[in-house]
Amino acid sequence: QLQNKILILTICAAGIGGTFQYGYNLSIINAPASYIQMFMNSTWLERMGVPLESNVILLLWSFTVSAYPLGGLTGAVVAGPMAIMLGRKMSLLLNNVFVIIAAALSGFSRMAKSFEMIMLSRFFTGVNAGVSMNIQPMYLAESAPKKLRGAVALTSASFTALGLVLGQVVGLRELLGGEESWPFLLASNVVPALIQLTALPWFPESPRYLLIDRGDKESCISALQKLRGTSDLSAELEEMLAEQAAVKGQRAKNPWELFQNAALRWQLVSIVVLSSAMQLCGNDSMYSYAAYVFQEAGIPQDKIPYVVIGTGSCELITSVTCNMIIDYAGRRPLLLGGYIFMAGWAIVFMVALSQQTQISWMPYLSMACIFAYILSFGIGPAGVTGVLPTEIFDQMSRPAAYMICGSLLWFNLFLVGTAFPFIVKSLAHFCYIPFLVVCVCTALYVWFFLPETKGKSFLEISEEFRKRNFKTKTRAGFYKGPEEIKTTTL
Repeated sequence: QLQNKILILTICAAGIGGTFQYGYNLSIINAPASYIQMFMNSTWLERMGVPLESNVILLLWSFTVSAYPLGGLTGAVVAGPMAIMLGRKMSLLLNNVFVIIAAALSGFSRMAKSFEMIMLSRFFTGVNAGVSMNIQPMYLAESAPKKLRGAVALTSASFTALGLVLGQVVGLRELLGGEESWPFLLASNVVPALIQLTALPWFPESPRYLLIDRGDKESCISALQKLRGTSDLSAELEEMLAEQAAVKGQRAKNPWELFQNAALRWQLVSIVVLSSAMQLCGNDSMYSYAAYVFQEAGIPQDKIPYVVIGTGSCELITSVTCNMIIDYAGRRPLLLGGYIFMAGWAIVFMVALSQQTQISWMPYLSMACIFAYILSFGIGPAGVTGVLPTEIFDQMSRPAAYMICGSLLWFNLFLVGTAFPFIVKSLAHFCYIPFLVVCVCTALYVWFFLPETKGKSFLEISEEFRKRNFKTKTRAGFYKGPEEIKTTTL
């Protein structure tokens, strides 16, 4: 079982400096929020001799927070070219440079009396997260055997949830969340980066990338032997060679070429719908609501951070559970179940919020809804969404597909973060209506249009989508014969 160990260690080495950083950096900024705002004010006072007005502090703080998704968007855009030119593994290794720069900036910000360094640091952590969110699932899914592909690629979501929980724990006042130690908290993301830089070089590059992109059959076989052992590799190699033959003579596609290619229409619509829904379903907004709801439920103010750790733990537990069952249950049932349950809990949550002051036990129902909503998100949408672009696109389209996916993910994270306070202001207790609509529409899309990809080879999945993409064309009489289709799809 040495080979299984090597696959597990590869997953850990990729995850610790990959999507773990996304979750970790998302949650460590919450604990020191008030201290950083005080630091901004005192720095300004020292420079200009006048304190900042409260709305200006709020504006500077929102710039600091939104620098993260802006960096993420930049990372998602550069991830595609990086994955093609440098390879999956080298891109992940090089990506740590951004975090090291960010840690240096935030760690020395107080010493340098510069809050601008914190903003810049958040931008660089965003770039790191944007790159790893795209390349890690691609690297792992391409390195995994077919029967474990879903579970292996899904570990990206488990590492995100683990990062989220650890960020909440490290951000406690007793650890690094105190007034004196917040620069160390923001710079602590350098530790996972150093672990990855030490560990990942020992593991192989994606065999699919070596064979199909580089045309290096010897290195591909050597990587496969490391990952699978001496077991018979002929079937897997045959499947890769078939995929190599199918994309022969093609170069890696750009994102805009995917939009122009009729052979990729349904694949593209699927990832656009699911990537957008992942952020527009309101899961992240539940975290921002958590503290308020827990306060209403009568939990003492100083105990709330500990209860909030429970919400992060919920996502971690479900993403690990989803990991175990994805290759048995399939992708569709998990996505469908997740969104249907989220829609149900959104309705209960809004009713509970509207009756919060009238009925004494309603705050507890709101609390239960928060946990249930996050559990429903973790069991399906959180993990499966990141796996799909690897499965439904061929080797030449995959990096571009992840660029589109990642860009949508970060843009929508920014959009929800900016719009949610205004949604709450205008809709009050019924602020979850937009999220409810998103959940219902996504569930309907999955039910009617998304095929199951469990246990199928990449070529089989491409063939299934090809039938969908050209079904309407044949009826309309635009069918141009098999030769042309061969060249446009695979």
